[in-house]
Amino acid sequence: MLKITLGVDGMMCGMCESHVNDAVRKAFPVKKVTSSHGKGQTVILTEQDLDEQAVRDAVNATGYTVTSFSKERYEKKGLFSFLHK
Repeated sequence: MLKITLGVDGMMCGMCESHVNDAVRKAFPVKKVTSSHGKGQTVILTEQDLDEQAVRDAVNATGYTVTSFSKERYEKKGLFSFLHK
């Protein structure tokens, strides 16, 4: 699983977060997407690698601006996470 963190400029409220989340969900098969206007970021969890430019284009098309993009491997942490190692 991959965790992709975007810096997103222009989100001012919960509705802005919803617009960005919906754009990501419509464009890509993601497990989870959450946005925070307070942090100015969107976090995407996905099982398949996503093309950076395609993600930037999908979010930028909503009127917000992607300012940064980073990827890292993600392992779900929980009570039984030791079983998956």
